[in-house]
Amino acid sequence: MLRMTLGGLRTRWITLVGTFVALGLGVALIATMCLALASTLEAPRRGPERFAAAPVVVRGADTLTVPVRRGPDTEKVSAPLAHPRPVPPELVARLGRLGPVTPDRTFPVRSAALPQGAVGHPWSAAAFTPYRLTAGRAPQKAGEVVVAGSEVRVGDRIRVGTASGDKTRVVVGTVPGSAFESAVFFTDGEAARLSPRIDALVVRAPAAEVREAVADTAGVQVLTGADRRRADPDPDRDSRALLTVNALLGTAAGVTGFVSVFVVASTFAFAVAQRRREFGLLRMAGATPGQLRRVVLAEAAVVGVLASAAGCALGTWGAPWLARRLVEGGVAPEWFTVDGHFWPLPVAFSTGLLVALAGVWAAARRAGRVEPAEALREAAVDSRTMPVTRRLLGAGLLLAGVATLGWTLADDPGELLKRKTYTTEPMVLITAVGLLAPLLVRPVVRALGHLPARLPGATGILARESASAGVRRTASVAAPVLIAVALTGSLLGAAATVSQAKAAELRAQTRADFVVTAGAGSEGLSASAVRRVSDVPGALVSASATTAVFSRDGESALVKSAARAVDPARLAAVGRLPVVSGSVRDLDDRGIVVNEEWERPTVGRRVAVWLGDGRKATLRIVAVLRTGTGDNGAYVTWRNARGAAVDRIEVRLRPGADAAGVAEELRAAVRSEGGRVLTRDAWVAAVHPRTSPQTRLGLLVVVGIALVYAGIALAGTLVMATSDRIPELRALRLAGATTFQVLRAVAAEGLLTVAVGALLGAAVAGVQLLGLWGALGRLSVPASLAVPWGEVGAAVAACALLAVVSSVLPAWCALRPRLTPRR
Repeated sequence: MLRMTLGGLRTRWITLVGTFVALGLGVALIATMCLALASTLEAPRRGPERFAAAPVVVRGADTLTVPVRRGPDTEKVSAPLAHPRPVPPELVARLGRLGPVTPDRTFPVRSAALPQGAVGHPWSAAAFTPYRLTAGRAPQKAGEVVVAGSEVRVGDRIRVGTASGDKTRVVVGTVPGSAFESAVFFTDGEAARLSPRIDALVVRAPAAEVREAVADTAGVQVLTGADRRRADPDPDRDSRALLTVNALLGTAAGVTGFVSVFVVASTFAFAVAQRRREFGLLRMAGATPGQLRRVVLAEAAVVGVLASAAGCALGTWGAPWLARRLVEGGVAPEWFTVDGHFWPLPVAFSTGLLVALAGVWAAARRAGRVEPAEALREAAVDSRTMPVTRRLLGAGLLLAGVATLGWTLADDPGELLKRKTYTTEPMVLITAVGLLAPLLVRPVVRALGHLPARLPGATGILARESASAGVRRTASVAAPVLIAVALTGSLLGAAATVSQAKAAELRAQTRADFVVTAGAGSEGLSASAVRRVSDVPGALVSASATTAVFSRDGESALVKSAARAVDPARLAAVGRLPVVSGSVRDLDDRGIVVNEEWERPTVGRRVAVWLGDGRKATLRIVAVLRTGTGDNGAYVTWRNARGAAVDRIEVRLRPGADAAGVAEELRAAVRSEGGRVLTRDAWVAAVHPRTSPQTRLGLLVVVGIALVYAGIALAGTLVMATSDRIPELRALRLAGATTFQVLRAVAAEGLLTVAVGALLGAAVAGVQLLGLWGALGRLSVPASLAVPWGEVGAAVAACALLAVVSSVLPAWCALRPRLTPRR
């Protein structure tokens, strides 16, 4: 048996090249994704950075912790507060009796000479940080600053913007830069004037005494040892940065695994189907069905082991390369690398071997059941190409996919707008259409080949009849094209449609002519800037701030909902919210506006919530908003958003006001704080761009991998198919056809096969996008479908080019005249 297996591999190595390449690349992709994904499961462990030299740090609470029920037990769950609490001044005085205390304040600063997102601190706090003077001296009076890690030098005069406005300051010292912030140090007095709020307090006293002193003060943390990292700027930034990479690689791994299994199984099944004549001869020679199955499975095992090993080796090179591309594209943080995880390699190897064996199992059993004479008779034309089990499985998956889409559309249309749903939904339909492809190929080929067959010459007729006769071949070649077109159309189209819908919804919710936003890296606009904007003649303004509210989902979960703090009367005059019931004008300090996703959203119902700073409140629902695309959050008054800073001002022109003049005055009002004044359309485009660079790179990673792999599989399958048809092509030459005519017929058949796969893929993508369009309609979102015609066309063109080259080149090599030596 082993000798027969190895001999068969040695004599048919050309037909197995495509199978080996498809499986090897599939395993390489799975290994690459799993290795990269494993590196996102845990963020690097970092020690305290900002207060590395502080003995005890006291700071306001930055998380909300509440008890929830998990079955019979009660657990505590936490969520980050939208507005961390400050350290109360009375607590500072109390702790000062225990030992020396040093208050720290953190506030945004702006300067063309400083990196974006710079922050200010009092100089006294620098003693507990990594910052040490490398030149100059400490600031001693207002107007003097020490700058960290900048190009400025001691003695330079730089323009620095703070909440009190822009002012020229003298650099009197420099300190080394840090990775966690870009710091500017002021005198303690000036820092207290610019930011009265105390964000952290360093206490030089025993930790036990400090904890005892703050025991009766709610919303205060005492940090020592490794817990001092909680006082660092954005201590969860590493974990949060990995969430995006994890989601991207998880999606890419799922799509890659699906494409690999689908294409490899199809390629293996076709490779076995090509050998029906050989199986018939072996059956006539006395081989039993069991012997045939064992030979085929042994061959698949040998190819699977070799290809999986090669794929794992290629994956160990591909994972670091992918990590570098993600870092360069801004998707992954700069420190992200693929570390030494080993477990993905056995997983990828086992997956490749199992796919190889599964891909030949059904075909081997089918070949073993065919009688010898029947096998020889069926070698010319494919008939009965689909067993009943495959028909039932394909029909069941198709019905399940369509039924799931319809049920979700009727029950929860918002679910179809989520990336997880519109990424996985096409896979079910692709699998169903792939299983039913041999049944669909013949009528689709007849329909697409009708017009070419009527053209002068025999090329169109030959292409149509050959594709119709070789149903298995046509279905196997069309499978990669089906995947390429379906994934390109559904993923890119769904992402663009959802983004376009969010932008249209946001545009419809405001009647503003201009939108004023805080500058980049700024927490918000100051109260003086808001007053200046409100005083602009001819402008009706509505200022709002980002906040959050927390609520229980039953008793088992804590839900954080995005919210905005508003003035109800001004919001009603400028905004145009999608109110389902109630009225936004009824919003007051004891009320809240919610959306339909809340539990029992009924006007007049009182709900227990925690506000953005952690305070608990019981508020009455005064209005309910339509869910829409999921961005319609809650609304509260300013009193219920303590600590929120104005980050958006919507401006509506009063009747008769000059738009250009108002815009100029608005720019002057916020120029000192780096604020921006945008038209409504420009603001919508900035908030919801068609595709951000990170999102675009993520989609290119997911779709690009599928396209490249599908293209390589297409080329390999065509090489296998064309090599198997050499006797048929030579028969055409003997019948009088020229080499060019034969090659033209081969190319036409390849293009027709690509057209079949493209049509089936377009049908899958069309069903997905129509379901998404129906969901937007059910959600009353004003949007239209965004079909990626250019990307789909490029995918089809690439497949067509590969099909022509991969079919014509081996045919030309086989048909070219050979020189024979003279006798």
